[in-house]
Amino acid sequence: MQPGRPIDFVRPFSATARSPPPLILTKGAQSHDVKAYVGVTDGEWYRFLSSRPELSEINFWRPSGKQSFRVLQPGEPFFFKSHYPGNSVVGGGFYSGFAKLRISEAWELFGEGNGVESLAAMRERIKIYRREPISPHEDPVIGCILIRDPRFFPEGQLAAPPPDFASNIVQGKGYDLSASPPTSPVASYFEGLLARLLDRRVEIDFSEPWHRSGPVYGDPRLVPQRLGQQAFKAVVQHAYGHRCAITGSKIRPALQAAHIRPLSQGGDHRIDNGLLLRSDVHTLFDRGYLSVDPDYRLLVSPRLREEFGNGDWFYERSGRHISVPERRADRPSRKFLEWHNENVFRAPDRDP
Repeated sequence: MQPGRPIDFVRPFSATARSPPPLILTKGAQSHDVKAYVGVTDGEWYRFLSSRPELSEINFWRPSGKQSFRVLQPGEPFFFKSHYPGNSVVGGGFYSGFAKLRISEAWELFGEGNGVESLAAMRERIKIYRREPISPHEDPVIGCILIRDPRFFPEGQLAAPPPDFASNIVQGKGYDLSASPPTSPVASYFEGLLARLLDRRVEIDFSEPWHRSGPVYGDPRLVPQRLGQQAFKAVVQHAYGHRCAITGSKIRPALQAAHIRPLSQGGDHRIDNGLLLRSDVHTLFDRGYLSVDPDYRLLVSPRLREEFGNGDWFYERSGRHISVPERRADRPSRKFLEWHNENVFRAPDRDP
């Protein structure tokens, strides 16, 4: 086999005596459809990233920020296919969210995970794709498809594109795996591709729900709704329109993605476990002087005034609704807000 030449099928995973049991990816009537996506990329991007296997989060960016990406749910597989004439699936990872970010913000969050060695190089690449100049003082918005746990296949072991992937597709194509019979070419193809991505045998079965709480089938890469750490920051910023949920502040350098239930207390990097807050408000929230009830109303502890003789701005807004994302799925989860109310908020009848 010539180096870099794609195989014309997805090679089945070869089990050995030490191989872990197969992963059973399933989908039931109460779960959303199981999807996968194959995105088209260039050789420079994937070769740069394939030489840096230590990166756990990467940005599959688009040069324009005009369009959003909502094909996948967090945790579903996203594969990378090179342009013609390469025309090979070169690797993949797990979707971690989408955000529209300025170039400088994308670089600050993901650095070399953007597929380039510097911010200057990233600006140059984007300029080439946009086919228009970017002035030194301009910081345009780009579309960021965020991927966690990426894996790139070795040269000489690349996979051919999916059976029905047309040569004129420019950006990529989504696949509804739950709509494909288990023995169909599409299901068999992605079963093999997932096996290669996870380095273990995979069986796709839609008789049971796929997305479950907690680590799925013993593989942390398949934990549903889990985002990468940097992706959490990016998607929370995007979901809240880069505005503090409580104060409305739009000063981006002062905004922080806050966990409602902290990681140290069993929380996860999930968008419904996040709030975008100004840095000082974030501190007050984490220390229990502020909270949000399950109906998205601001709660202000009397201890803010008792201990500091201040906080009039917050007391005037106590009981008002905070700003939440337009998409219901992106809004804070009731269970996380209740946890914060019960375990962190300094309620009047609770000991410090």
